[in-house]
Amino acid sequence: MDQSRARPDLIIFDCDGVLVDSELLSCRCLSEVLAEFGIMLSEEQALELFLGRSTKAIEQHYRELGQVVPDGFLPGLKSHVLKTFARALQPIPGIADVVSELRAPFCVASSSDIDRVSLSLDVTGLRAHFGDRLYTAQMVEHGKPAPDLFLYAADKMGMQPPRTLVIEDSVSGVLAAKAAGMIVWGFVGGSHYRGRDGRATLSAAGADRVFSRMTDFWKDT
Repeated sequence: MDQSRARPDLIIFDCDGVLVDSELLSCRCLSEVLAEFGIMLSEEQALELFLGRSTKAIEQHYRELGQVVPDGFLPGLKSHVLKTFARALQPIPGIADVVSELRAPFCVASSSDIDRVSLSLDVTGLRAHFGDRLYTAQMVEHGKPAPDLFLYAADKMGMQPPRTLVIEDSVSGVLAAKAAGMIVWGFVGGSHYRGRDGRATLSAAGADRVFSRMTDFWKDT
């Protein structure tokens, strides 16, 4: 059987864009908060530059451009995102049914901080499925596209990388999973992929499979 189609021993879900439909909301927040500090970035540019990346990546990007992100940026962004999510965040359609039917162990590994992941799962009613099995970029030295976070999550779950399946919506996440020696499926069902060819993008990054509806999670596997 093709390894990418075999049933895994562990499933690692990214959060933003996989469990919750948050990417457009978070990019809008990023654009709005940067504008408050005189830095212009469109929502589309935010998607292209920072999809699946941590706030460290945002700071590094502007540092390399010779722009120092002001001290108040990160607290302001976090506050704006949390308020926006509490008001408007929705789960990815069908994800609750998928996780409730899984027989293999599963967890979350996200580039977002633990407060944001926890709120996202609480607001969308998914927290009960995951409990405390939440791992974030804060817990490792290097975030995605480095493999550190996925390797850390697998180790904490007591599983081996080759038998681990990662569900990701970003190029950086796909690259991280492949670097960790894991199977990775790209998911393009989030609203941020409307009008964008996510299937080609994630396939080119190395995704073993790409799908667009959670109802097709195990289809053809």
